[in-house]
Amino acid sequence: MAPIKMHPYGKLGHDSGVVAYAFDKTSILLVFRDDHYYLYNSDKPGLQHVKKMIALAKKGEGLSTYISQHEDVRNNYKDRWTKSDFAEDLL
Repeated sequence: MAPIKMHPYGKLGHDSGVVAYAFDKTSILLVFRDDHYYLYNSDKPGLQHVKKMIALAKKGEGLSTYISQHEDVRNNYKDRWTKSDFAEDLL
């Protein structure tokens, strides 16, 4: 399995809950300040939202706001982890 290439989100000093992201054609993985990882994909919350989230991630602004303002996105993620959920596997 190839490592995931994470991209820093936003500009230095930018106050956002999102700190990094990775994506492919149908999903986006977000890392939040509290070390929670969220996977959104074409199943949950749907491809239309995922494409918008990818565009906002690349732009570097508006992603946290988009998630918080869209109830059908906010708690409609495919999966969620904390760093401790998988860190032991990497040791």
